[in-house]
Formats: sequence, structure tokens, C-alpha cells
Amino acid sequence: MNFVYISPTFPKNFYQFCECLKEKGLTVLAIGDTPYDQLTEELKNAIDDYYQVYSMENYDEMVKAMGYFIFHYGHIDWLESNNEYWLEQDARLRTDFNITTGMHSCDIEDMKCKSKMKKFYEEAGVKTARYHLTTTLEDGLKFIKEVNYPVVVKPDNGVGAAKTYKISSDEELKAFYLEDHPTQYIMEEFVNGLIISYDGIANLNKDILFETSHVFPNPIMDVVNEASSMYYYSLRDIPYDLKLAGQACVKTFRTAGRCFHMEFFRLLEDKEGLGKKGDLIGLEVNLRTPGGYTPDMMNYANDINVYDIYADMVVKGHSDYDHHRPYHCVYCGRRDYIHYKHSHNDVMEKYQFDLLMAERMPDILSGAMGNFTYTARFETMDEVNAFVDYVLG
Repeated sequence: MNFVYISPTFPKNFYQFCECLKEKGLTVLAIGDTPYDQLTEELKNAIDDYYQVYSMENYDEMVKAMGYFIFHYGHIDWLESNNEYWLEQDARLRTDFNITTGMHSCDIEDMKCKSKMKKFYEEAGVKTARYHLTTTLEDGLKFIKEVNYPVVVKPDNGVGAAKTYKISSDEELKAFYLEDHPTQYIMEEFVNGLIISYDGIANLNKDILFETSHVFPNPIMDVVNEASSMYYYSLRDIPYDLKLAGQACVKTFRTAGRCFHMEFFRLLEDKEGLGKKGDLIGLEVNLRTPGGYTPDMMNYANDINVYDIYADMVVKGHSDYDHHRPYHCVYCGRRDYIHYKHSHNDVMEKYQFDLLMAERMPDILSGAMGNFTYTARFETMDEVNAFVDYVLG
């Protein structure tokens, strides 16, 4: 079986996908823009061949790389990046090279456009925020008359919380429409809710091989726009209603043979026309593994190897592991410009037996994830909260 992995050097921990696939006996072929001699030894040992392109944005170069691999190794069975940025190009390559284990170009718009995701949530029986695809100021005012201020605007096809912000008045709304927007924006009613995710891996039959959940107390939109500290943590027990909603969404969305990251709001107050306090509201779905070092957090929290579970999914469609979750894993991201009460050395000394990672986040990810990060694990939420207070206080 031939597996082409796209962009194996970013994020740096993703080399482990290649490593586990190769350990299962697959021929692992990789395409990237990093010169071969700059690859880590771990990645070199995890792949059978590597094709360097000048730019992965250049589709012609990507086609040539695929042609090289097919000439030397035969038909490609899988192609994946597990990276939100490359989902559309991954789908195009699968389409053009008749790779059937994954989304094709005809599928991708439904999974990238926030407005189109809503019909899949609806099929799963999950409510979503009311929305309007922005056109004119007059139409925007009509929508706001229905849902009231504030509203949230963001690119309909966008990654993460990029260019996402809240509008709370007619003046701010008028300013929004005076700007030049090169892409279609979506406007949604504001939802006062706690963001909670349902994450995992599904096989080609959409059977769930692995599932977990993370809580994001400070919304990524606020973290990015306010350049504030951020933290999130995993749950040892997935709430029953979230498990039901997540499993239903796995069946409706195009999750076959994929990692998934599904986001929901847990309403913090009654919302007329939407739901009662405590209800789950669908936010958006990303058909890739959660960002940053979250896959490693899954490993730490569960004492497992999600990269190996993914490889099992590819090779045999199932995976056997202990589903017990012994820990909460918590991530804290500090900002360089904020003066924190406790120094780096303080944190390292106090939590020397609990810390799993402590390092700088790459600049390209720091907007949402912070500049310097600490990841630890604990058995109780009291310990998680104490850690967050100490690191970010």
C-alpha cells in the first residue's frame, strides 16, 4: 500500500503519522518544500522517499511529484496532510489521481464553507446559529433586526479564527460594509456559550475508532483579536449529550477515513430562537486532527498513541487499545508582551513532575496558541484550574 503524506514537516509532531504508517508496513512517500538535508532524522527514518517542491502552493509542482511517485511505486492508495490549509489541494490531488480513500473536489466545499456545514448539523439533529451570507448593508440590517446585536462575521471559507470578529452596533456594521472583502463572509447571531469539542478518528465506514473531548474556556476569536493568553484542556469523561451529538455528526459529515475536530457551543444562557441554557449548538467541523500539539495531548491524557490508531485505521480499519482516560491534559499559552506573576523558572520548578512540554510555539501558530506554551496533565479538574491560575496569573 502506497501512502503519500503532504507537508510532513509542519507541524513538527506530524512526522509521527509517517512513522506509524511505515511501522505498519506501508510505503510512505512525502512531498514538502523543506530541503531533504534539513529534515529531522526522525522524519528521514519514517519515510521511504521524499520529493521536494519549491512551493506546495504550485499545483503543477505537486502533480509532478505525484507523477514521480506513481512511476516509481505504482498506484497511490492514500493521500493526506491532516492539515486544514491543504484540504482543498489534497482533495484535488485525490480527484486527479483517482485516489478513492478520501474527499474529492466535489466534496470539499461542503466541508470548508461554514454556511454549508449547517445542513450536515441539521441532518444530525443539532441546531446551529442563524446566519446570513453578507451582501449589502440593507440586507445585513434586516438580518440583525431578526437576531439583534451582537453578531459575528468571518470568512465563510476560512481557517481557524482568522479575520473573525464581533459587531455590536450600526456604526461597526457600516464600517464592515465599507471594507473591501475579497472573499465571501458569513454573519451569524452571537452565541454566548462555552466551546467544547468532539475529536477523534473514523474509519472508511465512519465507525469511530477513537473519541475524546476538549474544552476551550476563552474563545479563539477573542484570543486572536485581543492577543490574550489562552488555555484549553481535555475531559476524562465525554458528556453524554456531546457523545450523542458528535456521533450523529460523524455519520452525516464526510468523515470517512479521517481525523475530525467538531466544535459545539454549550449555551451559558437561554437564547431565544436557539435553545436553553446548557443546550449544545453546532459551531463548525474541521475534518483533520485538532491543531498544534493537541494530538500529543490526546496521547498524554489517554496513555495511547493516536498516530498509531490512525495507522491502524488506514491498514485494517480498526484499532485495539485501552479506552480508559486516566488524565486531564491542559495546555497554556503565554504572550511575550504580558508580565506574568510567576516566571518560567517558577513554573518549571513547581510543576517539574507534571509538565510534559514547555517550548516556544512557531510564529505562524502563535496568534491563536500563544508564544510560549506549557502542557501538563493531572487527575482532577482542581489541579487543572490551579495550574492555569499559576501559569497565566
